Amino acid sequence: MERATLRKMPIGIQDFEKLRNFDCVYVDKTGYVWKLVNEPAPYFLSRPRRFGKSLLLTTLKAYFLGKRELFDGLAIASLETEWQAYPVLHFDFNPLGYDSVASLNYFITDCLERMEEDHGLSKSEYPQDYPAAIRFKRLIEGIHEKTGRQVVVLVDEYDKPLLESMADETLNGELRSALKPFYGVLKSADASLRFVMLTGVTRFSKVSIFSDLNQLKEIGLNENYAAVCGITERELLENFRPELEALAQKNGESFERALEAVRKNYNGYHFAKNSESVYNPFSVLNTFADLDIQYYWFATGTPTFLFKELERTKFDITRFGDKIEMPESAINDYQPGDATPTPLLYQSGYLTITGYDKEIRAYSLGFPNEEVQYGFLNNLYKYLFPVNNSVNGLNVWTFIKAIRAGEVDTFLTQLRAFFSGIPYDLFFEKGEKYYQTIFYLVFTLLGQFAESEVRSAAGRADAVVKTKDAVYVFEFKLDKNGTVEDALKQIDDNGYLIPYSAGGSTLVKVGVVFDTDARILGDWRIQIYKP
Repeated sequence: MERATLRKMPIGIQDFEKLRNFDCVYVDKTGYVWKLVNEPAPYFLSRPRRFGKSLLLTTLKAYFLGKRELFDGLAIASLETEWQAYPVLHFDFNPLGYDSVASLNYFITDCLERMEEDHGLSKSEYPQDYPAAIRFKRLIEGIHEKTGRQVVVLVDEYDKPLLESMADETLNGELRSALKPFYGVLKSADASLRFVMLTGVTRFSKVSIFSDLNQLKEIGLNENYAAVCGITERELLENFRPELEALAQKNGESFERALEAVRKNYNGYHFAKNSESVYNPFSVLNTFADLDIQYYWFATGTPTFLFKELERTKFDITRFGDKIEMPESAINDYQPGDATPTPLLYQSGYLTITGYDKEIRAYSLGFPNEEVQYGFLNNLYKYLFPVNNSVNGLNVWTFIKAIRAGEVDTFLTQLRAFFSGIPYDLFFEKGEKYYQTIFYLVFTLLGQFAESEVRSAAGRADAVVKTKDAVYVFEFKLDKNGTVEDALKQIDDNGYLIPYSAGGSTLVKVGVVFDTDARILGDWRIQIYKP
Protein backbone atom coordinates (compact mmCIF):
# COMPACT_ATOMS: atom_id res chain seq x y z
CA MET A 1 0.00 0.00 0.00
CA GLU A 2 1.47 3.36 -1.01
CA ARG A 3 1.65 6.02 1.66
CA ALA A 4 -0.74 8.31 -0.25
CA THR A 5 -3.51 5.73 0.01
CA LEU A 6 -3.33 5.37 3.78
CA ARG A 7 -6.49 6.33 5.62
CA LYS A 8 -6.81 9.31 7.93
CA MET A 9 -5.69 8.66 11.49
CA PRO A 10 -7.29 11.03 14.06
CA ILE A 11 -3.96 12.24 15.45
CA GLY A 12 -4.68 14.94 18.00
CA ILE A 13 -8.41 14.93 17.19
CA GLN A 14 -10.31 14.56 20.44
CA ASP A 15 -13.68 15.80 19.23
CA PHE A 16 -16.03 13.07 18.00
CA GLU A 17 -17.93 15.35 15.62
CA LYS A 18 -14.73 16.58 13.98
CA LEU A 19 -13.41 13.02 13.71
CA ARG A 20 -16.56 11.85 11.94
CA ASN A 21 -16.78 14.87 9.65
CA PHE A 22 -13.17 14.42 8.56
CA ASP A 23 -13.81 10.73 7.82
CA CYS A 24 -11.06 9.51 10.14
CA VAL A 25 -10.70 5.89 11.20
CA TYR A 26 -12.82 5.34 14.31
CA VAL A 27 -12.81 2.35 16.63
CA ASP A 28 -16.48 2.02 17.51
CA LYS A 29 -16.99 2.51 21.26
CA THR A 30 -20.64 3.54 20.99
CA GLY A 31 -21.81 0.24 22.45
CA TYR A 32 -20.22 1.41 25.71
CA VAL A 33 -21.89 4.80 25.27
CA TRP A 34 -25.29 3.10 25.02
CA LYS A 35 -24.63 1.14 28.19
CA LEU A 36 -23.49 4.24 30.07
CA VAL A 37 -26.41 6.47 29.14
CA ASN A 38 -28.97 3.84 30.05
CA GLU A 39 -27.78 3.48 33.63
CA PRO A 40 -28.78 6.23 36.09
CA ALA A 41 -25.55 6.61 38.07
CA PRO A 42 -23.09 9.50 37.71
CA TYR A 43 -19.70 8.15 36.61
CA PHE A 44 -16.01 8.64 37.20
CA LEU A 45 -13.50 7.10 34.80
CA SER A 46 -9.75 7.13 35.44
CA ARG A 47 -7.36 6.42 32.57
CA PRO A 48 -3.83 7.54 31.69
CA ARG A 49 -3.30 10.66 29.61
CA ARG A 50 -3.92 10.45 25.85
CA PHE A 51 -5.92 7.28 26.24
CA GLY A 52 -9.19 8.44 24.66
CA LYS A 53 -11.02 9.99 27.61
CA SER A 54 -11.66 13.28 25.78
CA LEU A 55 -12.95 11.47 22.71
CA LEU A 56 -15.30 9.41 24.88
CA LEU A 57 -16.73 12.54 26.49
CA THR A 58 -17.25 14.32 23.17
CA THR A 59 -18.97 11.16 21.87
CA LEU A 60 -21.33 11.36 24.84
CA LYS A 61 -21.80 15.06 24.15
CA ALA A 62 -22.78 14.42 20.52
CA TYR A 63 -25.20 11.72 21.63
CA PHE A 64 -26.93 13.89 24.22
CA LEU A 65 -27.16 16.79 21.75
CA GLY A 66 -29.12 14.44 19.51
CA LYS A 67 -26.67 14.50 16.58
CA ARG A 68 -27.94 11.27 15.14
CA GLU A 69 -26.24 11.66 11.76
CA LEU A 70 -22.79 11.37 13.33
CA PHE A 71 -23.56 7.83 14.50
CA ASP A 72 -24.63 6.32 11.17
CA GLY A 73 -23.13 2.88 10.78
CA LEU A 74 -22.06 2.62 14.40
CA ALA A 75 -23.32 0.20 17.05
CA ILE A 76 -25.52 2.71 18.81
CA ALA A 77 -27.46 3.52 15.62
CA SER A 78 -29.32 0.22 15.86
CA LEU A 79 -29.85 0.52 19.63
CA GLU A 80 -31.22 4.04 20.05
CA THR A 81 -34.76 4.78 18.79
CA GLU A 82 -35.63 8.15 20.35
CA TRP A 83 -32.52 10.40 20.05
CA GLN A 84 -33.72 13.02 22.49
CA ALA A 85 -31.64 16.17 22.85
CA TYR A 86 -30.51 17.47 26.25
CA PRO A 87 -28.62 20.60 27.31
CA VAL A 88 -24.93 19.74 27.82
CA LEU A 89 -22.38 21.51 30.03
CA HIS A 90 -18.90 20.39 29.01
CA PHE A 91 -15.89 21.42 31.14
CA ASP A 92 -12.44 20.67 29.75
CA PHE A 93 -9.64 21.41 32.23
CA ASN A 94 -6.92 20.50 29.70
CA PRO A 95 -6.07 23.82 28.03
CA LEU A 96 -4.76 25.90 30.93
CA GLY A 97 -2.03 25.71 33.53
CA TYR A 98 -3.12 26.21 37.12
CA ASP A 99 -0.46 27.96 39.16
CA SER A 100 -2.85 29.64 41.59
CA VAL A 101 -6.40 29.52 42.90
CA ALA A 102 -7.01 32.71 40.90
CA SER A 103 -6.17 30.96 37.63
CA LEU A 104 -8.53 28.11 38.50
CA ASN A 105 -11.34 30.49 39.42
CA TYR A 106 -10.76 32.46 36.22
CA PHE A 107 -11.14 29.32 34.13
CA ILE A 108 -14.31 28.15 35.90
CA THR A 109 -15.89 31.61 35.81
CA ASP A 110 -15.13 31.97 32.10
CA CYS A 111 -16.74 28.57 31.42
CA LEU A 112 -19.85 29.50 33.41
CA GLU A 113 -20.21 32.86 31.66
CA ARG A 114 -20.07 31.27 28.22
CA MET A 115 -22.54 28.58 29.24
CA GLU A 116 -24.94 31.18 30.66
CA GLU A 117 -24.73 33.08 27.40
CA ASP A 118 -25.22 29.93 25.30
CA HIS A 119 -28.38 29.07 27.22
CA GLY A 120 -29.81 32.60 27.33
CA LEU A 121 -29.37 33.11 31.05
CA SER A 122 -28.31 36.38 32.64
CA LYS A 123 -24.72 36.72 33.77
CA SER A 124 -24.78 40.40 34.70
CA GLU A 125 -26.31 39.81 38.12
CA TYR A 126 -23.20 38.14 39.54
CA PRO A 127 -20.47 40.22 41.20
CA GLN A 128 -16.87 39.36 40.37
CA ASP A 129 -16.26 37.42 43.58
CA TYR A 130 -19.55 35.49 43.50
CA PRO A 131 -18.93 31.83 44.54
CA ALA A 132 -18.50 29.64 41.46
CA ALA A 133 -20.25 26.70 43.13
CA ILE A 134 -23.48 28.66 43.72
CA ARG A 135 -23.32 30.04 40.20
CA PHE A 136 -22.84 26.54 38.81
CA LYS A 137 -25.84 25.23 40.75
CA ARG A 138 -28.03 28.11 39.60
CA LEU A 139 -26.92 27.50 36.01
CA ILE A 140 -27.94 23.83 36.13
CA GLU A 141 -31.28 24.52 37.79
CA GLY A 142 -31.94 27.53 35.54
CA ILE A 143 -31.41 25.50 32.35
CA HIS A 144 -33.62 22.72 33.69
CA GLU A 145 -36.39 25.17 34.53
CA LYS A 146 -36.12 26.99 31.21
CA THR A 147 -35.97 23.96 28.90
CA GLY A 148 -37.90 21.40 30.90
CA ARG A 149 -35.04 18.97 30.30
CA GLN A 150 -32.49 17.72 32.77
CA VAL A 151 -28.89 18.77 32.22
CA VAL A 152 -25.88 16.67 31.18
CA VAL A 153 -22.54 17.57 32.83
CA LEU A 154 -19.27 16.28 31.39
CA VAL A 155 -15.96 17.13 33.07
CA ASP A 156 -12.73 16.27 31.25
CA GLU A 157 -9.50 15.87 33.28
CA TYR A 158 -11.08 17.05 36.52
CA ASP A 159 -7.75 16.52 38.30
CA LYS A 160 -5.37 18.49 36.07
CA PRO A 161 -5.03 21.39 38.55
CA LEU A 162 -4.18 18.88 41.29
CA LEU A 163 -1.66 16.93 39.23
CA GLU A 164 0.12 20.11 38.17
CA SER A 165 0.47 21.32 41.76
CA MET A 166 1.62 18.08 43.43
CA ALA A 167 5.07 19.49 44.14
CA ASP A 168 3.54 22.42 46.05
CA GLU A 169 1.62 21.01 49.00
CA THR A 170 0.18 24.39 49.99
CA LEU A 171 -1.10 25.23 46.52
CA ASN A 172 -2.41 21.71 46.07
CA GLY A 173 -4.45 22.02 49.25
CA GLU A 174 -5.82 25.39 48.18
CA LEU A 175 -6.88 24.03 44.80
CA ARG A 176 -8.55 21.03 46.45
CA SER A 177 -10.47 23.39 48.70
CA ALA A 178 -11.56 25.45 45.71
CA LEU A 179 -12.70 22.40 43.73
CA LYS A 180 -14.53 20.75 46.61
CA PRO A 181 -17.69 22.94 46.60
CA PHE A 182 -17.68 23.15 42.81
CA TYR A 183 -17.84 19.37 42.35
CA GLY A 184 -20.17 19.11 45.34
CA VAL A 185 -22.85 20.80 43.20
CA LEU A 186 -23.15 17.56 41.24
CA LYS A 187 -24.77 16.04 44.31
CA SER A 188 -26.90 18.95 45.48
CA ALA A 189 -28.30 19.57 41.97
CA ASP A 190 -29.02 15.90 41.32
CA ALA A 191 -32.74 16.45 40.59
CA SER A 192 -31.82 18.64 37.63
CA LEU A 193 -29.21 16.29 36.16
CA ARG A 194 -29.80 13.69 33.45
CA PHE A 195 -26.23 12.37 33.23
CA VAL A 196 -22.87 13.14 34.83
CA MET A 197 -19.43 11.86 33.91
CA LEU A 198 -16.02 12.98 35.13
CA THR A 199 -12.70 11.73 33.82
CA GLY A 200 -9.18 12.09 35.09
CA VAL A 201 -5.87 10.35 35.59
CA THR A 202 -6.09 9.71 39.32
CA ARG A 203 -8.54 9.52 42.17
CA PHE A 204 -7.71 12.16 44.78
CA SER A 205 -9.49 10.95 47.88
CA LYS A 206 -9.79 14.35 49.53
CA VAL A 207 -11.79 15.92 46.69
CA SER A 208 -15.53 16.06 47.29
CA ILE A 209 -16.54 13.92 44.32
CA PHE A 210 -15.23 10.93 46.27
CA SER A 211 -16.32 11.91 49.76
CA ASP A 212 -19.42 14.10 49.47
CA LEU A 213 -20.61 12.78 46.11
CA ASN A 214 -21.06 9.25 47.40
CA GLN A 215 -23.41 8.10 44.65
CA LEU A 216 -20.63 8.40 42.07
CA LYS A 217 -20.01 5.13 40.25
CA GLU A 218 -16.31 4.57 39.60
CA ILE A 219 -15.70 2.42 36.53
CA GLY A 220 -11.92 2.66 36.27
CA LEU A 221 -11.51 -0.94 37.53
CA ASN A 222 -14.85 -2.26 36.25
CA GLU A 223 -14.47 -5.28 33.97
CA ASN A 224 -17.51 -4.19 31.93
CA TYR A 225 -15.70 -1.00 30.95
CA ALA A 226 -12.10 -2.22 30.84
CA ALA A 227 -11.88 -1.54 27.09
CA VAL A 228 -14.01 1.63 26.98
CA CYS A 229 -10.77 3.48 26.16
CA GLY A 230 -7.87 1.90 24.32
CA ILE A 231 -7.86 -0.67 21.53
CA THR A 232 -8.28 -4.42 22.00
CA GLU A 233 -6.47 -6.89 19.76
CA ARG A 234 -9.76 -7.76 18.06
CA GLU A 235 -10.41 -4.07 17.38
CA LEU A 236 -6.86 -3.64 16.09
CA LEU A 237 -7.26 -6.45 13.54
CA GLU A 238 -10.76 -5.41 12.53
CA ASN A 239 -10.00 -1.71 12.09
CA PHE A 240 -6.32 -1.45 11.11
CA ARG A 241 -5.46 -4.44 8.95
CA PRO A 242 -4.55 -2.24 5.92
CA GLU A 243 -2.16 -0.23 8.07
CA LEU A 244 -0.62 -3.36 9.57
CA GLU A 245 -0.07 -4.71 6.06
CA ALA A 246 1.50 -1.40 4.98
CA LEU A 247 3.78 -1.42 8.04
CA ALA A 248 4.91 -4.96 7.23
CA GLN A 249 5.51 -4.05 3.59
CA LYS A 250 7.56 -0.97 4.47
CA ASN A 251 9.80 -2.97 6.82
CA GLY A 252 10.07 -5.98 4.53
CA GLU A 253 8.62 -8.36 7.07
CA SER A 254 5.61 -10.61 7.48
CA PHE A 255 2.23 -9.44 8.72
CA GLU A 256 2.74 -11.51 11.86
CA ARG A 257 6.11 -9.88 12.60
CA ALA A 258 4.62 -6.40 12.15
CA LEU A 259 1.72 -7.29 14.44
CA GLU A 260 4.10 -8.65 17.07
CA ALA A 261 6.18 -5.46 16.98
CA VAL A 262 3.07 -3.33 17.54
CA ARG A 263 1.90 -5.71 20.24
CA LYS A 264 5.10 -5.77 22.30
CA ASN A 265 5.49 -1.99 22.14
CA TYR A 266 1.92 -0.80 22.75
CA ASN A 267 -0.26 -3.63 24.09
CA GLY A 268 -0.47 -4.96 27.63
CA TYR A 269 -2.66 -2.54 29.58
CA HIS A 270 -5.17 -4.19 31.92
CA PHE A 271 -7.73 -2.08 33.76
CA ALA A 272 -9.55 -4.79 35.68
CA LYS A 273 -8.83 -8.10 37.39
CA ASN A 274 -9.72 -10.41 34.53
CA SER A 275 -9.94 -8.06 31.57
CA GLU A 276 -8.43 -8.49 28.13
CA SER A 277 -5.45 -6.28 27.40
CA VAL A 278 -5.67 -3.09 25.38
CA TYR A 279 -3.26 -1.13 23.22
CA ASN A 280 -2.31 2.49 23.81
CA PRO A 281 -4.46 4.26 21.19
CA PHE A 282 -2.21 7.32 20.83
CA SER A 283 0.86 5.25 19.95
CA VAL A 284 -1.08 2.92 17.66
CA LEU A 285 -2.56 5.80 15.65
CA ASN A 286 0.82 7.50 15.31
CA THR A 287 2.48 4.27 14.27
CA PHE A 288 -0.04 3.74 11.49
CA ALA A 289 0.13 7.39 10.41
CA ASP A 290 3.95 7.30 10.17
CA LEU A 291 4.38 3.58 9.43
CA ASP A 292 7.10 3.63 12.06
CA ILE A 293 7.36 2.28 15.59
CA GLN A 294 8.51 4.88 18.08
CA TYR A 295 7.83 5.78 21.71
CA TYR A 296 5.06 8.22 20.75
CA TRP A 297 3.12 8.27 24.02
CA PHE A 298 6.19 8.73 26.11
CA ALA A 299 7.48 11.53 23.89
CA THR A 300 4.45 13.67 24.77
CA GLY A 301 5.51 14.18 28.38
CA THR A 302 8.29 13.13 30.75
CA PRO A 303 6.83 12.21 34.16
CA THR A 304 9.22 14.34 36.20
CA PHE A 305 6.63 14.67 38.98
CA LEU A 306 6.63 10.87 39.30
CA PHE A 307 10.42 10.74 39.48
CA LYS A 308 10.26 13.28 42.30
CA GLU A 309 7.68 11.14 44.07
CA LEU A 310 9.97 8.09 43.70
CA GLU A 311 12.74 10.10 45.35
CA ARG A 312 10.52 11.53 48.08
CA THR A 313 9.22 8.10 49.08
CA LYS A 314 12.65 6.43 48.67
CA PHE A 315 11.07 3.91 46.33
CA ASP A 316 13.35 0.95 45.55
CA ILE A 317 13.84 1.26 41.78
CA THR A 318 14.93 -2.38 41.50
CA ARG A 319 11.38 -3.38 42.47
CA PHE A 320 10.42 -2.66 38.87
CA GLY A 321 12.14 -5.93 38.05
CA ASP A 322 9.74 -7.86 40.27
CA LYS A 323 6.00 -7.92 40.53
CA ILE A 324 4.81 -5.01 42.63
CA GLU A 325 1.86 -5.81 44.87
CA MET A 326 -0.82 -3.33 45.87
CA PRO A 327 -3.90 -3.95 48.04
CA GLU A 328 -7.19 -3.71 46.20
CA SER A 329 -8.32 -0.97 48.59
CA ALA A 330 -5.36 1.26 47.71
CA ILE A 331 -4.76 0.86 43.98
CA ASN A 332 -7.22 3.51 42.88
CA ASP A 333 -6.77 6.00 45.70
CA TYR A 334 -4.06 8.62 45.98
CA GLN A 335 -3.33 11.91 47.70
CA PRO A 336 -0.15 14.00 47.88
CA GLY A 337 2.13 12.94 50.69
CA ASP A 338 1.25 9.24 50.57
CA ALA A 339 3.99 6.86 51.64
CA THR A 340 4.09 5.07 48.29
CA PRO A 341 3.75 6.32 44.71
CA THR A 342 2.52 2.94 43.44
CA PRO A 343 -1.16 3.94 42.96
CA LEU A 344 -0.06 7.01 41.01
CA LEU A 345 2.27 4.92 38.85
CA TYR A 346 -0.67 2.66 38.01
CA GLN A 347 -3.19 5.41 37.41
CA SER A 348 -0.73 7.35 35.24
CA GLY A 349 -0.22 4.33 32.99
CA TYR A 350 3.38 3.49 33.87
CA LEU A 351 2.33 0.30 35.63
CA THR A 352 -0.61 -1.93 34.82
CA ILE A 353 -2.39 -4.90 36.33
CA THR A 354 -0.55 -8.16 35.67
CA GLY A 355 -2.35 -10.40 38.18
CA TYR A 356 -4.77 -10.57 41.07
CA ASP A 357 -4.69 -12.64 44.27
CA LYS A 358 -8.29 -13.05 45.37
CA GLU A 359 -7.33 -14.59 48.73
CA ILE A 360 -5.49 -11.50 49.94
CA ARG A 361 -7.37 -9.13 47.59
CA ALA A 362 -4.22 -7.66 46.09
CA TYR A 363 -3.11 -6.73 42.58
CA SER A 364 0.25 -7.45 40.98
CA LEU A 365 1.55 -4.60 38.86
CA GLY A 366 4.23 -4.31 36.20
CA PHE A 367 5.19 -2.44 33.05
CA PRO A 368 2.58 -2.97 30.31
CA ASN A 369 4.91 -2.98 27.31
CA GLU A 370 8.32 -2.00 25.95
CA GLU A 371 7.40 1.59 25.15
CA VAL A 372 6.54 2.26 28.78
CA GLN A 373 9.30 0.15 30.30
CA TYR A 374 12.17 1.56 28.28
CA GLY A 375 10.74 5.06 27.95
CA PHE A 376 10.20 5.31 31.69
CA LEU A 377 13.51 3.77 32.77
CA ASN A 378 15.55 5.66 30.18
CA ASN A 379 14.15 8.97 31.37
CA LEU A 380 14.57 7.92 35.00
CA TYR A 381 18.20 7.09 34.19
CA LYS A 382 18.72 10.60 32.80
CA TYR A 383 16.95 12.14 35.78
CA LEU A 384 19.02 10.26 38.38
CA PHE A 385 22.39 10.54 36.63
CA PRO A 386 22.47 13.90 34.81
CA VAL A 387 26.19 14.37 35.47
CA ASN A 388 27.17 11.18 33.69
CA ASN A 389 25.00 11.92 30.69
CA SER A 390 26.40 15.43 30.20
CA VAL A 391 30.05 14.98 31.23
CA ASN A 392 31.17 11.43 30.55
CA GLY A 393 29.07 11.05 27.42
CA LEU A 394 28.22 7.53 28.53
CA ASN A 395 24.82 6.12 27.74
CA VAL A 396 23.22 2.76 27.23
CA TRP A 397 24.19 2.73 23.57
CA THR A 398 27.92 2.95 24.42
CA PHE A 399 27.47 -0.01 26.76
CA ILE A 400 25.61 -2.17 24.25
CA LYS A 401 28.19 -1.54 21.51
CA ALA A 402 30.87 -2.96 23.77
CA ILE A 403 28.75 -5.99 24.72
CA ARG A 404 27.77 -6.68 21.10
CA ALA A 405 31.44 -6.66 20.16
CA GLY A 406 32.20 -9.12 22.95
CA GLU A 407 34.39 -6.53 24.69
CA VAL A 408 33.44 -7.18 28.29
CA ASP A 409 36.54 -5.43 29.59
CA THR A 410 35.55 -2.30 27.68
CA PHE A 411 32.00 -2.53 29.00
CA LEU A 412 33.17 -2.81 32.61
CA THR A 413 35.71 -0.02 32.13
CA GLN A 414 32.90 2.20 30.85
CA LEU A 415 30.76 1.21 33.83
CA ARG A 416 33.63 2.10 36.14
CA ALA A 417 33.88 5.51 34.48
CA PHE A 418 30.14 5.93 34.91
CA PHE A 419 30.42 5.43 38.66
CA SER A 420 33.40 7.75 38.91
CA GLY A 421 31.31 10.56 37.44
CA ILE A 422 28.81 10.47 40.29
CA PRO A 423 29.52 13.21 42.86
CA TYR A 424 30.61 11.90 46.23
CA ASP A 425 27.92 13.77 48.14
CA LEU A 426 25.22 12.32 45.90
CA PHE A 427 26.49 8.80 46.41
CA PHE A 428 26.90 9.33 50.16
CA GLU A 429 23.36 10.71 50.44
CA LYS A 430 21.75 7.80 48.64
CA GLY A 431 23.82 5.01 50.18
CA GLU A 432 24.72 1.52 49.00
CA LYS A 433 21.35 0.98 47.35
CA TYR A 434 22.42 3.52 44.76
CA TYR A 435 24.85 1.17 43.02
CA GLN A 436 22.15 -1.51 42.77
CA THR A 437 19.86 1.06 41.15
CA ILE A 438 22.55 1.86 38.58
CA PHE A 439 23.10 -1.80 37.75
CA TYR A 440 19.39 -2.40 37.46
CA LEU A 441 18.82 0.53 35.11
CA VAL A 442 21.85 -0.14 32.91
CA PHE A 443 21.16 -3.82 32.43
CA THR A 444 17.42 -3.42 32.00
CA LEU A 445 17.94 -0.73 29.36
CA LEU A 446 20.35 -3.03 27.52
CA GLY A 447 17.23 -5.08 26.81
CA GLN A 448 16.25 -2.54 24.15
CA PHE A 449 19.10 -3.80 21.99
CA ALA A 450 19.91 -7.27 23.32
CA GLU A 451 17.96 -9.70 25.42
CA SER A 452 18.73 -8.73 29.00
CA GLU A 453 17.31 -9.55 32.39
CA VAL A 454 18.03 -8.48 35.94
CA ARG A 455 17.64 -10.72 38.94
CA SER A 456 14.10 -10.69 40.28
CA ALA A 457 14.13 -13.82 42.47
CA ALA A 458 16.54 -15.99 44.44
CA GLY A 459 18.54 -18.43 42.37
CA ARG A 460 19.24 -16.17 39.42
CA ALA A 461 22.37 -14.27 38.51
CA ASP A 462 22.53 -10.54 39.11
CA ALA A 463 22.29 -9.90 35.38
CA VAL A 464 22.22 -11.88 32.14
CA VAL A 465 22.78 -10.40 28.67
CA LYS A 466 22.24 -12.43 25.50
CA THR A 467 23.70 -11.34 22.18
CA LYS A 468 23.69 -13.11 18.84
CA ASP A 469 26.76 -15.19 19.69
CA ALA A 470 27.14 -15.22 23.46
CA VAL A 471 25.46 -15.27 26.86
CA TYR A 472 27.01 -13.13 29.60
CA VAL A 473 26.24 -13.99 33.22
CA PHE A 474 27.22 -11.28 35.72
CA GLU A 475 27.52 -11.57 39.48
CA PHE A 476 28.33 -8.45 41.53
CA LYS A 477 29.53 -8.29 45.11
CA LEU A 478 30.34 -5.51 47.54
CA ASP A 479 33.98 -5.76 48.63
CA LYS A 480 32.91 -6.27 52.24
CA ASN A 481 30.78 -9.27 51.23
CA GLY A 482 33.14 -11.22 49.00
CA THR A 483 35.82 -11.40 46.33
CA VAL A 484 35.84 -11.86 42.56
CA GLU A 485 36.47 -15.57 43.12
CA ASP A 486 33.43 -15.72 45.40
CA ALA A 487 31.30 -14.17 42.67
CA LEU A 488 32.49 -16.69 40.04
CA LYS A 489 32.03 -19.57 42.47
CA GLN A 490 28.46 -18.46 43.17
CA ILE A 491 27.72 -18.63 39.44
CA ASP A 492 28.98 -22.23 39.38
CA ASP A 493 27.49 -23.35 42.69
CA ASN A 494 24.01 -22.05 41.83
CA GLY A 495 24.06 -23.29 38.24
CA TYR A 496 23.42 -19.90 36.69
CA LEU A 497 24.97 -21.08 33.38
CA ILE A 498 22.94 -24.28 33.08
CA PRO A 499 19.80 -22.75 31.45
CA TYR A 500 21.97 -21.43 28.60
CA SER A 501 24.37 -24.34 28.08
CA ALA A 502 22.34 -26.15 25.39
CA GLY A 503 21.95 -23.24 23.00
CA GLY A 504 25.35 -23.38 21.31
CA SER A 505 26.30 -19.85 22.37
CA THR A 506 29.58 -18.89 23.95
CA LEU A 507 29.08 -18.68 27.72
CA VAL A 508 30.83 -15.91 29.61
CA LYS A 509 31.06 -15.70 33.40
CA VAL A 510 31.78 -12.27 34.81
CA GLY A 511 32.57 -11.76 38.48
CA VAL A 512 32.75 -8.15 39.67
CA VAL A 513 33.52 -6.53 43.03
CA PHE A 514 32.36 -3.05 43.91
CA ASP A 515 34.81 -0.89 45.88
CA THR A 516 32.62 0.84 48.44
CA ASP A 517 35.33 3.26 49.63
CA ALA A 518 36.26 4.48 46.15
CA ARG A 519 32.64 4.18 44.93
CA ILE A 520 33.72 2.51 41.68
CA LEU A 521 33.95 -0.96 40.22
CA GLY A 522 36.98 -2.65 41.71
CA ASP A 523 38.32 -5.95 40.41
CA TRP A 524 36.65 -8.22 37.88
CA ARG A 525 37.41 -11.52 36.21
CA ILE A 526 36.04 -12.96 32.99
CA GLN A 527 35.89 -16.66 32.15
CA ILE A 528 34.86 -17.77 28.65
CA TYR A 529 33.49 -21.20 27.70
CA LYS A 530 33.21 -22.05 24.01
CA PRO A 531 30.44 -24.49 22.96
